[in-house]
Amino acid sequence: MVLHQDTAHAKINLFLHVTGRRDDGYHLLDSLAIFAGAGDELSLSAAPSSQKNESLILQGPFSKGLEADGNNLVLRAATALRAHHGGDKEALPAALLQLDKYLPIASGIGGGSADAACALRLLTRYWGLSSEATVAIAPTLGADVPVCLQQKATRMEGIGEILTTAPALPKMGIMLVNPGVSVSTPTIFKRLAATGGPRARAALSFPTEGWPTIDALVTFLNGTENDLQPHAIAQEPIIATVLEHLAQLPQVRFNRMSGSGATCFALFDTPHAAQEAARHLTQHPVAKTWWCWAGAVLA
Repeated sequence: MVLHQDTAHAKINLFLHVTGRRDDGYHLLDSLAIFAGAGDELSLSAAPSSQKNESLILQGPFSKGLEADGNNLVLRAATALRAHHGGDKEALPAALLQLDKYLPIASGIGGGSADAACALRLLTRYWGLSSEATVAIAPTLGADVPVCLQQKATRMEGIGEILTTAPALPKMGIMLVNPGVSVSTPTIFKRLAATGGPRARAALSFPTEGWPTIDALVTFLNGTENDLQPHAIAQEPIIATVLEHLAQLPQVRFNRMSGSGATCFALFDTPHAAQEAARHLTQHPVAKTWWCWAGAVLA
């Protein structure tokens, strides 16, 4: 019997500036992350009494190629949270987790990180723990896991651990498109380093009052970039094709690649406009094999 369920929502980087690199090799970032209605689904059931630790069932259209082993971020999150509390079987009964994978893998929208964050939320609820442990553990699982714990519009800085609630955003629709290619984040950062590394730019200021309209947000975004986008396109030129098609959609307001790719996004005035544009896009022969989702941005 399922005891708890939650959604691991897709994270979209509206812009992504690489601002430097630490001595340990980690890159410093500045990014505005938002979350869409699209996501993986994670459910939790009580495990058999003979089971000492968490186990994982993988299902869904993008589960192929994933392994339910100790390298899976969901189980790594469970192991870390259990270890943080001493691993006591009686105090922390084992859980059976099921991940229904609806987001493409290695696609720049935080799928694995969102799954790990979702597992932390579910297990915290199941074990009756405080959220302090999840906040402490999240950064050890990946740079995107802390922001995925919150699933709210957030400015990300540092290596992803410095989080500031974003100013107010307008209501809008969003479309996500992935052409069916996976992009290796380390490879993209290596390409960045090979071409001179992070470039100097003035510090970016967010408007205190936020962006009351999508026009205001688009004006702001036009002054930003995704520094990883050209390097992802160099590795997977089809990303440029996706962006060209998004730019030509009816009522589109803005489009860009998210994260290190290959998923791209387009913004619209309303979720309905995004869904209409998605229907238009999927009629095009080149897009018939692409993953596409359209709907609302999470408040």
